[in-house]
Amino acid sequence: MVVCMLSMLVCSLIFLNWGSIVCSLVVLGLLSLSSFAQFFSNSSNLGFWDSSVASLMIFLSCVLCYLALHCTSEEKSPKYVGCILLLTIFLLGAFSSSNIMMFYLFFEASLIPTLGLIITWGYQPERLQAGSYMMLYTVGASLPLLIVILWHSSSHLSMDLTVLSMVTSPYSGLVMFIIFGAFLVKLPIYSAHLWLPKAHVEAPLAGSMLLAGILLKLGGYGLLVMSSAFNFKTTAVAMVLYSVILWGGLLATLMCLRQVDVKALVAFSSVGHMSIVAVGVLSHYSWGVMSGLVTMVAHGFSSSALFCLAYYTYNKSHTRNLGYMKGMLVGYPVLSLWWFVFCCINMAAPPTLNLLGELSVLPVLWNMSLSMAVVMALMVFFSASYNMFLYSTVNHGAISSYLSGGTPLKTSHSLGLMLHSVPLALILKCQLFWFSVWSESQCHLWITKSVLYI
Repeated sequence: MVVCMLSMLVCSLIFLNWGSIVCSLVVLGLLSLSSFAQFFSNSSNLGFWDSSVASLMIFLSCVLCYLALHCTSEEKSPKYVGCILLLTIFLLGAFSSSNIMMFYLFFEASLIPTLGLIITWGYQPERLQAGSYMMLYTVGASLPLLIVILWHSSSHLSMDLTVLSMVTSPYSGLVMFIIFGAFLVKLPIYSAHLWLPKAHVEAPLAGSMLLAGILLKLGGYGLLVMSSAFNFKTTAVAMVLYSVILWGGLLATLMCLRQVDVKALVAFSSVGHMSIVAVGVLSHYSWGVMSGLVTMVAHGFSSSALFCLAYYTYNKSHTRNLGYMKGMLVGYPVLSLWWFVFCCINMAAPPTLNLLGELSVLPVLWNMSLSMAVVMALMVFFSASYNMFLYSTVNHGAISSYLSGGTPLKTSHSLGLMLHSVPLALILKCQLFWFSVWSESQCHLWITKSVLYI
């Protein structure tokens, strides 16, 4: 299946035909979603320890890459389309790899087309600085990880993730921090996040969509991979790490309330949501892992849609400053409706997939420490606050004079926003996420008990 996926994308990259590109991404998305729906699929489907999680990440990658091309359909130059397709190939390679070294190589290679999008199609001269920040932070944090991977693989004479997951790791808390550090910077967590707002502000629309929708999720997926490969146990160092991540997420949420650039506000909100992913995945509880998985999918689509809305509003107001983006409800009511929908989704209003992700991590944090649960509750409260602030600032009030030269919302733009909201209907099939984090023996035990009960 993986060979078929990569072959289709490579052919599309070679010929750069718009029809073949769209068909390839749609087919790959449907194949990965059907594979995810098979609860008891064996590991040979994708060549990875948990094929359901990998299938879900591949589905997210294919759909968002298609949406990035659809929402920026005005820009169809061969270099632009080729850059996005190359990024898609690297992402599929990372999500479907069963070799820890190949996963690392694809993980790092995904930075190359992302850097190309920012530098080549960015808006302002500061895009060079933004690209430098991104490379220095992510590559600098990944080099110690490479050393530990080589050391660990040579010690056990294997680079296969399934084999490595059977060995208990004897390493100390410092080594654990080095291993997870590369992915925590990629997510990123607060204090290692400075590269993210710069990259989002300077990146084009497709760059912001893919960066927030997929590349940040690659960090969460990497935490899952390393947790399995090194088989770490919860220690005092891990508890300190959880506290730092949660408090950082709260600070990032508070930072959203003082932003004046709409893209910077959405970028800081990503830092807050990714802290939930990091704590859930590293907790080693099934509820926590499910929370991280659900939050990755929900945030991937909602943050991508918010960047689309910021771009469409910029085309009408010619500014990203919240002080000048007023009265959208009067001038462009359809666009204002989409602002309302995705601000509600981003604040985890019921019934949305984001709500499932945030509520699932609360029992885990409550079991760890009451103070962590309180911090999480504050994050939920301030998340609602900055989303209400964003919506009311952009849409309410007297219409701004800067909106006079705007263009109406195109049908293709509305279709792209609607396609962002459709996958969030997976809340109706939330049991899929629960099965994806259970082992096969646990699933058989649950089914046996259900049959006996009936």
